[in-house]
Amino acid sequence: MLVDSPPEQRADTAPVPPNRRAIRAIGLLASLALLALAVVASIAIGAKALSVGEVWHGLFEDSGTYADVVVADRLSRTVLGVLAGAALGLSGAVLQALTRNPLADPGLLGINAGASAAVVTAISFFGVTSLNGYVWFAFVGAAAVGAMVWFLGGSRGATPVRLALAGTAISAALYGYLQAVMILDDAALNRMRFWTVGSLSSATDSTVAQVLPFLLAGAVLALALARPLNAMAMGDDTAKALGANLNRTRALSMLAATVLCGAATAACGPIVFVGLMVPHAVRSFTGPDLRWILPYAAVLSPVLLLTSDILGRIVARPAELQVGIVTALLGGPVFILLVRRRRTAQL
Repeated sequence: MLVDSPPEQRADTAPVPPNRRAIRAIGLLASLALLALAVVASIAIGAKALSVGEVWHGLFEDSGTYADVVVADRLSRTVLGVLAGAALGLSGAVLQALTRNPLADPGLLGINAGASAAVVTAISFFGVTSLNGYVWFAFVGAAAVGAMVWFLGGSRGATPVRLALAGTAISAALYGYLQAVMILDDAALNRMRFWTVGSLSSATDSTVAQVLPFLLAGAVLALALARPLNAMAMGDDTAKALGANLNRTRALSMLAATVLCGAATAACGPIVFVGLMVPHAVRSFTGPDLRWILPYAAVLSPVLLLTSDILGRIVARPAELQVGIVTALLGGPVFILLVRRRRTAQL
């Protein structure tokens, strides 16, 4: 569903009252505190619950006890959850602004499909079996699809509608390829079943180190695009009058979304709805200004991802539900609610 933002949702260049800026700043600080609580809970809660004292001891006074080992294992998982959540939230916010569709998410442009197709190719045709091997194939696949969408969408003449249509078409083709390979190759099916649901449980320090440079670069680029994307939200003609370079902004937005979503998907597998729900939800508090939407999305998306991961560990003890399953279960009803609210607002 491709709909331009209604006038009340478009970016406003009028000065923001100081009291409103203060409220937004306080809300961002509260969001950071919420993220800190989610990080502590992610380290403390699992098959064996740990006390705050044991978490503190494991983080700062490692002496090789069982609790310290558990903290070390969960720490990589938690760090990856924070990084991947922030990346998905930022990429979702950028894509919603780029396509002028508040219900868009990183999957709209085929980035998840590209990463998944690359991983199944690596498993089936190149015999790759480790997560460290998946990461690079997934990232290359995501980047290749991002470039294809950009060129098929018209390159310098790209529009939000063309980009979304190109992404949808490429996604359909790649998911068909993915299903065909998994049906014909049992080994690929068995290995892909775990990766395709999205999970943080295989996180290691090596995985974090591999994707961290890409996530940082993508985050910096996304935050730098807030002003030109704000201008584009008011329409192409107005954006040009304000001095925005439309082609450059769209190209850099595609690059930022591809790097962020590609790196997160490479490390965790495709995780749905995080990039849709959080940017859409924070917009109701921050307004349409991406200078606030992007920081809020970067902070609150990891909260959602870590909370979903914690729920997955609790509800199926001593086993666990993968975080991608939990976000899908939470996101489905929320997405329906958002669509119904948007439809009611337009009537």
